[in-house]
Amino acid sequence: MNQSLPVVEMFHSVQGEGVWLGTNAFFIRLAGCDVGCPWCDTKISWNAKRHPQRSISDLVAEAVKASPWMVVITGGEPLMHDLTALSAALKEQGLRVHLETSGAHPFTGAFDWVTFSPKQFKPPHASIYSHVNELKVVVKSPEDLVWAEQNAQQLSPNMNQHNQYMQYLQPEWDTPSSKDLILQYVLQHPQWRVSLQMHKFLGVR
Repeated sequence: MNQSLPVVEMFHSVQGEGVWLGTNAFFIRLAGCDVGCPWCDTKISWNAKRHPQRSISDLVAEAVKASPWMVVITGGEPLMHDLTALSAALKEQGLRVHLETSGAHPFTGAFDWVTFSPKQFKPPHASIYSHVNELKVVVKSPEDLVWAEQNAQQLSPNMNQHNQYMQYLQPEWDTPSSKDLILQYVLQHPQWRVSLQMHKFLGVR
């Protein structure tokens, strides 16, 4: 079990997208990703060897010090690492722990909330679907809407109490046409909602 993990950065901010938009959050961005999204805004995280290993005890201490409403484990692709020890240590301190993942690797860890953002560049591992609380798909073209529906169909019907409100479509930031594409789709498919990256509008991480 991992007692240290490669870390790109840790910071205290607000959740910028999805269900918990605007919520006080401490982010732990782990290094390493083999999904390869061409529009990724954190490509610095891809090569884990370029980032220092940090002990789990150090990560937890930083999170406790920030006293956030929730801790978000993100990446990179965090499920490239065994998250059992990290999630357990955070929970032992009474912290609410969220995960943001493409689901491209086997699921590990225990979380209060799992945001699943599947990518066609590396399809999800089957183990992710029973853990999902929120589906969020980045849309650049109409093909991404088909991909979103395919993944929605594989989620557990008990994903949450209001399943239809936890499915998000998010425009690809550098593709202006994707905003109109999503808006028109949501107007015709009310089980989906629009997610915007508020942190980019605010100019914060």
